Amino acid sequence: MKKFLLISFIPVLFFAQTHNKSITELKQQIDIEIESTHSMQLKPSPDKKKPGLAIIYSLILPGMGELYANAYDSGLYFTIADGVFWSAVAGFNIYGAWKEDNYRSFAESRGSVYLDGKDEKYFADIGNYVDIYQYNRTQELNRNFNAIYDETTHFWQWESNSQRSEYRQMWTSSENAYNNVRFAVGALILNRLASAINAVRLVSAYNQRIEDNSWNVSVGMTSNPNLPPSLNLNFVTKF
Repeated sequence: MKKFLLISFIPVLFFAQTHNKSITELKQQIDIEIESTHSMQLKPSPDKKKPGLAIIYSLILPGMGELYANAYDSGLYFTIADGVFWSAVAGFNIYGAWKEDNYRSFAESRGSVYLDGKDEKYFADIGNYVDIYQYNRTQELNRNFNAIYDETTHFWQWESNSQRSEYRQMWTSSENAYNNVRFAVGALILNRLASAINAVRLVSAYNQRIEDNSWNVSVGMTSNPNLPPSLNLNFVTKF
């Protein structure tokens, strides 16, 4: 709803009566005055926020977009969640690396494995077969000759099935930890997207409040050779 207040100090009527001017002449002079009015407008409302900046801030650190929109009370939860997810990434990485060192050392000492030059598939395969001979025979039966290992470079042999299972458990723990890192990273990405969407919503609400509570002052000065100068003051506000 708009409210309009017009304050005009125009001593035109007094001037017209003093000089015995007709209504027609007075109207012509007023028209001339209106045409010669020069206004200066003042808008003391704060600048609007930019949604693009809110998105960038939230992508860098969740919650900062909400802070930019002057609504960090909701952004605080995104910042806390980001810290939790980063802690999970670090924790799973540390645990996974620790378990990886354990199963590699176990394979070297108990399974006669030479560690250098071995890939992830090799360390997965030695946990499924008691020795390289059992593995190679299985690949031959399946006619998967490209997967056969060279006994001189990729040899391994567990003393028993229980020893192989012990190694397999350590390897599985390490892999699960690394898989959890991927989930934590995904959570970090989703947290940033959710914060960006929320920040854009809050920036839109902030800008709407500015428009609804804005006000405008217009000051104008009119001059005419046949009339005294007059001052016009206009005040417009929206609630």
